[in-house]
Amino acid sequence: MSRVQLALNVENIDDAVTFYSTLFDTQPAKRRPGYANFAVENPALKLVLFENPGRSGTLNHLGVERESMAEIVEQAERLEAAGLQLDVEGDVVCCYARQDKHWVTGPDGQRWENYVVLADAGADLEGKTLADVGAAPESSGCCAG
Repeated sequence: MSRVQLALNVENIDDAVTFYSTLFDTQPAKRRPGYANFAVENPALKLVLFENPGRSGTLNHLGVERESMAEIVEQAERLEAAGLQLDVEGDVVCCYARQDKHWVTGPDGQRWENYVVLADAGADLEGKTLADVGAAPESSGCCAG
C-alpha cells in the first residue's frame, strides 16, 4: 500500500513519540537517535519525526512511500512528462533506510519525495537516544528539510 508521508520537526523525540503513539494508537515502526517513524494503517500515513530543537512545530518535508521500484519509475516518467524537474537519488541511505527516490519541488517551495525502501539501515541504533550515542540530530543532507 502506498501512503502519504508527513515529516515533522519536533522539540523532544520522546515526548513526540508518546503523543503520536497515543494519537494513532500504534508504536513506531522504527526508532533511532533523534528519529522515529510510524507506519499508520488507518489513516494510511507514514509519519516521520526528526528531533530538531528550535525548529519544532514545522514541516520537515512531504512525500509518498511507494511499494516498488516500478511505482517510482512510473511516477518519475509521469512527472517528467508533465514538465516537472526531478532531483533523482538512487540507492541512498536516508532516514535509517536504503532507498531509491526522487524529489520534486512545489510552486511554493514544498519538497515532495517519492521513495521506496530497499532495506533497513542503522538497526544497531534501534531504541537508543541521542544521549546514548553522543550525537546531534541529523541536520544536513538527507531529509534535513
